[in-house]
Amino acid sequence: MLNQPARLAAFAALGRRLASLSDDELTDLAARARNRNGWFDLPNVRAAITGIAHLLAEPELGRWAGRYPAEPASPRQVGVVMAGNIPLVGFHDMLCVLLSGHTLLAKSSKEDTVLMLWIAKELTQIEPAFAERIQFVERLNAADAFIATGSDNTARYFEFYFKNKSHLIRRNRTSLAILTGQETAEELAQLGPDIFQYYGLGCRNVSKLYVPEGYDFVPLLDALQPWQSVLNHHKYQNNYDYNKSIMLVNAVPHFDNGFLLLTERAALVSPISVVHYSTYTQEIDLLDQLTDVAAQTQCLVSAGGRYPGSFPLGRAQNPGVADYADGIDTMEFLAAEL
Repeated sequence: MLNQPARLAAFAALGRRLASLSDDELTDLAARARNRNGWFDLPNVRAAITGIAHLLAEPELGRWAGRYPAEPASPRQVGVVMAGNIPLVGFHDMLCVLLSGHTLLAKSSKEDTVLMLWIAKELTQIEPAFAERIQFVERLNAADAFIATGSDNTARYFEFYFKNKSHLIRRNRTSLAILTGQETAEELAQLGPDIFQYYGLGCRNVSKLYVPEGYDFVPLLDALQPWQSVLNHHKYQNNYDYNKSIMLVNAVPHFDNGFLLLTERAALVSPISVVHYSTYTQEIDLLDQLTDVAAQTQCLVSAGGRYPGSFPLGRAQNPGVADYADGIDTMEFLAAEL
């Protein structure tokens, strides 16, 4: 029997394996992933793998797992519909299902099949007993419970399709940043990975700023200059050129530093290469605005993590193992009677 200590040991060993991947291994893996999904280039595959190695580091992994029952009351088959917007985005669900003692029925995204199959193979090479607990499937008919991640539209479909069984459904979310105008150039530069890592495709990417009225955007746009290399990716540059042309043709007021467009809009989700912003007059006004969009917010960042519940600038893409998507405790869901 593969008990919790054995499961923990296997995932910890996987973390060490990921942390020690050679440049040649990473380059080959990223090349294969990019053949399937053009957004999955070497820097972003490396960032995803580094992030997972961080999640699996001891002793934090053991402390986190220790908050939940060591074994399920009744092991089940849990179907997981995985997203594919950023590399290995489905890994945390894989970790939760397997570490909680259930069997994983994974329907991986076609956009991220290469990486998910690879990391599952690495895990089963470390602990062969996992081989019978990981199944990649096209249909989830055999599942006893479901975890699914998708858009607001697909979430409604999931809720109907899975209505007769236990389910955890996630919807569209995005991430926000609070700026006060008092940030240093170094702090503003830290916002770079929050906006540009994974080219803005993840739910933890900052797609909207909250700034005081009269905010001077020049220091921010200057501080982000080290990220102009995003234009080296033709897909990003195509998005930038398209969105810029639309703004110019329609005379939409905006700021532009040559690779990022800032425009004032109420919408939280912005197109690739664009970040929206809204203004506030005083802190109570800001808090009211944040309260109104709390249900659509995945992550909030501010300088030094000043605001309650926010990450420091530059940390949006570095969640801990207990930073659950949509704020829903996946392990608690899996510990319940499914």
